[in-house]
Amino acid sequence: MSFRLNIKYYLVHTLGFTNKEAIRAIGSGNLVVNGQVVRENIEFDETSEILYNGTVLKPDTPFTYIALYKPRGIETTHNPEIEANLTTIFSFERHMGFAGRLDKESEGLLILTNDGKYIQRMSSPAFEKEKEYLVTVNRELTDEFLEKIRGGVDIMICKTRPCIAEKVSAFEFRIILTEGKNRQIRRMCRALGSTVTRLIRLRIDQVQLGDLKPGEYRSFSLTS
Repeated sequence: MSFRLNIKYYLVHTLGFTNKEAIRAIGSGNLVVNGQVVRENIEFDETSEILYNGTVLKPDTPFTYIALYKPRGIETTHNPEIEANLTTIFSFERHMGFAGRLDKESEGLLILTNDGKYIQRMSSPAFEKEKEYLVTVNRELTDEFLEKIRGGVDIMICKTRPCIAEKVSAFEFRIILTEGKNRQIRRMCRALGSTVTRLIRLRIDQVQLGDLKPGEYRSFSLTS
């Protein structure tokens, strides 16, 4: 996943150029993207700097990384047509994507960033990034249940990969996955006769939920 923008579309729909003005600018030799003269309708990423006739039309934008505690009941989207969307708890100042979605009834760590390559690394099963959850179920845990979770569970669409699962209390366990099928943990528990009553994501790779409360967030860097 990468956020790519079409230069002509950007000139017209963001900066107010007419179609003719945008075409003329692209062909003039005076349009510069990231220090390179462009003469065709290229695509560029969200962080790029754009100059025209020596004037900055768009400054370069640094990558931003946000760790957000998504509350239960909030949809992982900033679509304003969906009532309980993320913009009701977080102000999106720039286009951001999500590194690993959470369904509406789940809560916990959600990473927001404009770094498309980072999102791909964190989200794609091919990179096998760990995601850790605290799960509460409606039936008391048994050794058999946990052994089956660890070994992989047939959830109809596939058999899940082996994973780490450790009991926390009579009804709670921690689980670490390296894949992210849709509603995977809920499907795994249901296949074994239990229902998830609460699901909190605690960690994605090295990024921890920490002491964040629902609706709170913090910035982080990739070197922190």
